[in-house]
Amino acid sequence: MVRALIASLVIFAVLLGWVWVQQRYATFARRNPRLGPFRSPDDSCGGSCSCKGGQCQVPPR
Repeated sequence: MVRALIASLVIFAVLLGWVWVQQRYATFARRNPRLGPFRSPDDSCGGSCSCKGGQCQVPPR
């Protein structure tokens, strides 16, 4: 019974931590709009091109 209670509390704490981090990110993004949205390094073209050697070539539509 104690293990189930501890597991529930850990899950709840992780979820609260997740919400806290999201709020911190939103506050930071609002205060620093010049930085733009943060993306992963491999998604610098928005996923619609092939990046080679630091340059992206967007395929014609």
